[in-house]
Amino acid sequence: MPTATTEMHHDQARGLDALPAGEALVRLWRGQCAAAATVETALPGIEAASQRIATALKAGGRLAYVGAGSSALMAMADALELPGTYGIDPDRILMFMAGGLPAGTRMEGAGEDDEDAGTRAADALRPGDAAIAVTASGSTPYVIGFARRARAAGVTVIGIANNAGAALFGCSDVAVCLPTPPELVAGSTRMGAGTAQKIALNLLSTLAAIRLGHVLDGMMVNLVADNDKLRARARGIVAALAGVPASAAEAALATHRGAVKPAVLGALGATAGEAERLLAATEGNLRAAIARFTTTGGERRDPTTNQGSKT
Repeated sequence: MPTATTEMHHDQARGLDALPAGEALVRLWRGQCAAAATVETALPGIEAASQRIATALKAGGRLAYVGAGSSALMAMADALELPGTYGIDPDRILMFMAGGLPAGTRMEGAGEDDEDAGTRAADALRPGDAAIAVTASGSTPYVIGFARRARAAGVTVIGIANNAGAALFGCSDVAVCLPTPPELVAGSTRMGAGTAQKIALNLLSTLAAIRLGHVLDGMMVNLVADNDKLRARARGIVAALAGVPASAAEAALATHRGAVKPAVLGALGATAGEAERLLAATEGNLRAAIARFTTTGGERRDPTTNQGSKT
């Protein structure tokens, strides 16, 4: 069996430990850049995967992430950001890691060899869910077991791996191949492979959020503002999109309990009922809701006084 690229020795690794620190650092940096560049070849797969994930979430399904080792950590970083950044219910985001999620700084390594454990873990999913399976080698038994069982159960499986022809792709509905070069430290896939995985995950989940209507003009209009920084961001988003002063934006956010989408409509003059109906009619797409409101008109209200008048 040929050696997987992720286990090969990089041709620039010879003598790496004998180089001056600055020269070694340049080689390491170039390795990261080369790995990142491979993501471009996977853009069609990432685009297709984002559509499948958006479709699953829009239909009420859940999104699971599964991986082992550093690949699982890349996946977990993406999973943990979605509820706050895009307002996706945390109960609809699931995380599975070989050996269990780490406590402190220790990761259990042997769990990745347990294919049966991955198979059992996938039983938590149901038809209509989507799963993102990440493994640098593309052959990790735990991840393979999970992906195979999940797909058989009617779950949409997105497979992300760094070796062409990876076994994972045979268990996936959409394959995302990131053909990163060998690592400067052979087998240390937290480096180049992990960098490419994180970029791909960033792109995939962000494009899915855009498809779900959670981004408007580059602003996160479905964020959960649970600290001062995010409350200020929410206020700025409402002010920018509605073209109102910060005080009016804050008043609209207070009326709508911090929810940005209805607050924007409220700041534009929509009543609370109108905002709710518009967002329901447009499946939460704020751009479409604004267009419909400004086209049809409605009972305009001053968001600072809550006084209305017919147009």
